[in-house]
Amino acid sequence: MKPLVLFLGCLLVFSCKNESKPIESNNSEGKEMVLKYATGFSVTTYDNYKIIEILKPWPEAEKSYKYGISNKETIVDWKTNVFNATIDNEINKIVVTSTTHIPALELLGVEETLVGFPGTNYVSSTKTRQRIDDGKVRELGKNEGINTEVLLAIKPDVVIGFGVEGVNKTFEVIKKAGIPVIYNGDWVESSALAKAEWIKFFGALYNKEKEADSIFSHIETNYLEAKNNAKQAKSQPTVLSGAMHKDVWYLPNGASAEAQFFRDANVNYLWQDTSGNGSLALSFEAVFYKAKSADLWLSPSYYKSLEQLKNANNLYSNFDAFKTNNIYSFSNTTGKTGGVLYYELGIARPDLVLKDLIKICHPELLTDYQPFFFKPLQ
Repeated sequence: MKPLVLFLGCLLVFSCKNESKPIESNNSEGKEMVLKYATGFSVTTYDNYKIIEILKPWPEAEKSYKYGISNKETIVDWKTNVFNATIDNEINKIVVTSTTHIPALELLGVEETLVGFPGTNYVSSTKTRQRIDDGKVRELGKNEGINTEVLLAIKPDVVIGFGVEGVNKTFEVIKKAGIPVIYNGDWVESSALAKAEWIKFFGALYNKEKEADSIFSHIETNYLEAKNNAKQAKSQPTVLSGAMHKDVWYLPNGASAEAQFFRDANVNYLWQDTSGNGSLALSFEAVFYKAKSADLWLSPSYYKSLEQLKNANNLYSNFDAFKTNNIYSFSNTTGKTGGVLYYELGIARPDLVLKDLIKICHPELLTDYQPFFFKPLQ
């Protein structure tokens, strides 16, 4: 019996050190989650575990990441799937790293599991802000340099991170300490509804798939109803977007989720026929030539007033939209510590974003609606 005991002991030691943990397979056929818009993740559920695969964690990602979720009693079988991490299917403590993740927790009613966040001042939600003020959510520093000492001290069951251009070195340190890290790629999706559908990712983590599906269906219905309503508009105002950063004017390309909002709001976005990755980068002259007479100017970067906009560049005052005070921004809708609400809730609630735009561009269609994010610059 000694050789067998020695072999099992070695296997146990190897298991503890190996970061990628396979989970026991079974004879049941996996059921794949139905996703109508999102393409960046998948969820397959079996009898005693589920698999979440992040297919596109960042734009130029060359590989996907696979995570196994099971109960603690599930037997490890090294001959089956290999995972980047395995996670207990009962999450009691979580760390998220983007404000866009917080609405999903609140919508699913699991916000009390949030125990840490990098940059708590950026959080706008009244509910989560109260938990921060009560000391129930720890400050973890900056996203690009998370305070790993504090994070390891609070011992979260999982960390939800994101990578812009590749693997975050801080996350590698966290993983080596035995804490699973899942890369969330909601921001990479190319449409508003696809981004919002990532609530189903959090639903899978918390075993709340039915609740997540119901919440998303409600948001989708509201969005599509608003889109159909916009089709009733009798005119299409011309729209300019973005602003200068140093010597370059950045604005959404026609294939972006931002431009899709404009299409669905039934407006004439002046760069709607462009395409490509990332934002358009144009000269002031090129923008002015095309958009001098635009009816509306939406989302002029981070500027919060007409005076601030003019002080940044006096040439902005030559646009007709500036002269007629038809410039609207979400930058002035903030939480009590200054976090911009749009950057938190905008991805989760595209229906509200679209209604805002319809109210601005076709006020006759939504007479009783008050914009949620957007306000005119004063």
